This record gives sequence, C-alpha cells and structure tokens, in this order.
Amino acid sequence: MKALVGAVFFAVSHGRPGRTIITGVRDVVLLGSTGSIGTQTCEVIDARRERFRIVALSAGGRQVGRLARQAAHFAPRAVGIAESGHEDEFWAAFEAAGGTSRPALLSGPEANTELAAARADVVLNAITGSAGLLATLAALDAGTTLALANKESLVIGGHLVTDRARPGQLVAVDSEHSAFAQCLRGGGAREVRRLVLTASGGPFRGMTRDELAGVTPEQALAHPTWSMGRVITINSATLVNKGLELLEAALLYDVGLDDITVVVHPQSVVHSGVEFFDGATILQASPPDMRLPIGLALAWPERMAGAAAGCDWSSAAAWTFEPLDSRTFPAVELARRAGRAGGTAPAVLNGANEVCVDAFFEGRLGFLGITDTIARVVDEHLADGHVDDAGLSVEAVLGADAWARRRAEQLCR
Repeated sequence: MKALVGAVFFAVSHGRPGRTIITGVRDVVLLGSTGSIGTQTCEVIDARRERFRIVALSAGGRQVGRLARQAAHFAPRAVGIAESGHEDEFWAAFEAAGGTSRPALLSGPEANTELAAARADVVLNAITGSAGLLATLAALDAGTTLALANKESLVIGGHLVTDRARPGQLVAVDSEHSAFAQCLRGGGAREVRRLVLTASGGPFRGMTRDELAGVTPEQALAHPTWSMGRVITINSATLVNKGLELLEAALLYDVGLDDITVVVHPQSVVHSGVEFFDGATILQASPPDMRLPIGLALAWPERMAGAAAGCDWSSAAAWTFEPLDSRTFPAVELARRAGRAGGTAPAVLNGANEVCVDAFFEGRLGFLGITDTIARVVDEHLADGHVDDAGLSVEAVLGADAWARRRAEQLCR
C-alpha cells in the first residue's frame, strides 16, 4: 500500500475541527444536466434554492427540450449545447416553457469547456464518456471545486487530471467513491490497508458465459437496484463500469491497483468501504439513491440535511457479499491490466467500450463481444502505439481514444 492515500482528495476528507464552514449561496455550473445525474442534481438544488444557484447548464443535442425547460425554470446566466444546429429548437422550447430571462446560448464542441471555466463555486461534470475530459481540465485550471460524476475523464486523463487538482479541489460524485471519502474520515492516510469496492453484480449476476451469449439489450438495461442512463447501465451489466471505478479509485486516492478489492453486494446498500491496518473495516451504507452523494459533493466538506432517506433499522434486512466471478465477467481484471500499463491504455479501454456498447444496441455485437472486443483493441494498442505515463499528453489521450474507436468500429462490422 502506498503511504499517500488521496493526494487529491484526502486533504479535505478528514472532518477535523477548524475546517472551513460554507456560508452563503453556492453558484453551480451543471454540465450534462439532462442525464440521470444531471436531472437528480436539479432536484437536489431545486429543493435548496437558499443554498445553491445554477448559473450555467449544458447538455448534448438529444434532449434540447428538457434543457430548455431546465433553463426556463432555473434562469441560469448561460446555457451550452454540445452539438451545433439546435438553437432554434432551444429557443422555441424555452419560450413554450415560460422562460423570460434569456441566457447566453453557447453551441458546439467548445460549449462545455467554456462553461466549465466560468466563474462559479462548483462545477458538477455529469457529461457521459470521454467527451467530458476537456471540461474537467478547464474546471481544474480555473480553480473551481470540481464535483466529478464523469469518471471517464479521470480514467483516461490519469495524472493529467490529478496533477492539475489542488488538495480538496476534486470531489467524487459516484456513490462508491463518495463512500470511500466518507470512510477515510475514520482513519489516517498511513493506516489504510485496502479499499473495498462494492458491485451490485448487475442483472446477470450468477449467470454463466454460455447463458450470457444470447442476452438482449432490453435484458441488460433491467438493472435490479439502480435507475441510470443507457451507457452506464450496460457498463454495469458487463462490469466495465466497475473496472472504470477501480481505476478512478486508484487515481483519486493514490492507492495501488492491487490494494483495491472488488466484492459483489447485490443489495447496493453498502456503497464501498475502507479496511485499516488494525483489521477494522468501515463501510458506508444507505439506500441506493444518488441524491445523497450528489448532495455531499455539492456541499462538501459539509453534509446536506435530508439529501436522501436513510436505512430502515426497524425492519429485518440481509446484506450479502460474494466474490466477483472474474472468469464470467473479465472487465474488472481487464481494467486493472490497462491501469497497470497506464498512459494511453485506459483511454483505449474506454473508447473501445463506448463503441461496443453502441454496437450491442444496434445488434452488430453480442453481449460477450463487448469485453472480448475491448480486450483485443487494448492488446493491439499495447503491442503498437501505446504511450506511457511519462509521455502522456492531452493530444496523446485524444489520439488514442480516436484510434480505439476506429479500431472497435472495424471489429464490430
């Protein structure tokens, strides 16, 4: 175990006396506002207007009507649409929703990056996929607290992201990484033995590879405990999401990849935990509701009263834990291998996965083909074209991501 746990995060994760108490209204830039995390963030803020104010919103071009309704409701100063050509659609929907104070409207690929650099107290990056990288870097360069739901930007950016972050500037929104931050308050950095990363197991827990061969997208979307967007739900079914979370945890808390244990917990009540060197394990438990980690990230280092319901301790309940079946679900170990290689390997893993998920939905690739294709693309990259950590740059990351997407598309034809 490395001696330093959470170079980026740990500096503020200890609730020591004398910590800064947040007063006044926090200005929030919300990127990816129309997705699952984005809409739940809007719910959290809408119930606490005396504490938070949305000053900018952004989304892609798929749900312009929802974005316009959000803008009419929250009256931000600026709105971004990551795809050009939707301006007329936005203004029509904005007026239909009763919007009166017109925001500045940014459109095109640079919209998210421009908004991420705007003056605010918190930027919550809920963009899906590698498209969130430049916005993550812009928010960190601006010195703003970054509440990060876009794990892919950290995974593919690696030390390009963590090197930019000041202690305490980067706050995790994922329930698992929020759980780590809470549990790490229970001990010192040098007292940590390992992180325990929980996984629900997804809708196909307990199935064999033969049984998985014919599963459909509809079956893969039927997550037993969480309601999430399309990509992350499929990633949960393949356990690619857990592999990305493993890489995210290693980067956030500066923990060796071999010091993170993934365990299956079907109830999704224990969101993760920390084992300390005296044998004690501290776990964070709450019903599966993303409003709790969202609220904690927005209010960090304070907690947010009433963010979500707690566990019902008046009723009998059983929480079970079981080892991960890595033979049937190889994605976690594939991610661990990419993480050990470092450099551009995680970007290739993520880029290939995003293409494979689309191919699965379009019927061009079977469920098992997702991780099999990712593995082939990663292997080819490591054999020829890999850039290590020492040579890593934004250009190298984006180049590797683009190559991985092209190669995965070729293999999915």
